[in-house]
Amino acid sequence: MKLVFETFKEEFTRRRALLMAPFAFAGLVVLATRKTQDSGENSSAGESNEEVTIVEFNDAGQKLGPARVKKVVRSSGEWHKQLSAQQYYVTRQQGTDVAFSGTYYQIHQNGLFRCICCDDAVFSADTKFDSGTGWPSFWAPIAEENVRTRSDFSLLVKRTEVHCTRCDAHLGHVFNDGPEPTNLRYCINESSLRFIPRA
Repeated sequence: MKLVFETFKEEFTRRRALLMAPFAFAGLVVLATRKTQDSGENSSAGESNEEVTIVEFNDAGQKLGPARVKKVVRSSGEWHKQLSAQQYYVTRQQGTDVAFSGTYYQIHQNGLFRCICCDDAVFSADTKFDSGTGWPSFWAPIAEENVRTRSDFSLLVKRTEVHCTRCDAHLGHVFNDGPEPTNLRYCINESSLRFIPRA
């Protein structure tokens, strides 16, 4: 009888541990996320000690050359003060504008597109094309150094996210169905951009 009880107790403990494991893992993920968010909230505004290389452009679109600059890092509260609710949702929470809801996808004049968060030059009207998707589309960034890509599995399929090198703002995604010469389509959210017309 004692042996049966011990076996049952051991089996019960093992099952309980297996049942508890996913909840414990979820708890650890939540704690890690909160810790990251808390450290972000308490970080100082402006710049970090980390440096990145970007290519600088003036508002006329003239290339000024490469520069080592400090990354722009702000707390979520500071980003909220700087950005509209939609801009924050898109750039800081990897959101997406509703297609055909803006005006930049219709712009056909010369100019420069800067990151709404840090003012880094990210795209030029020289590489803009009408993709028919309702989002501003480009076949290349203004400089490869000014944007970065990473894998995005948020919709359970692999996509390639495009973000700003200097402040990590989410800009949009890049796809392999664009025109020549790159055959790429940088599908960018208007809320992540600021357009500067070229005189």
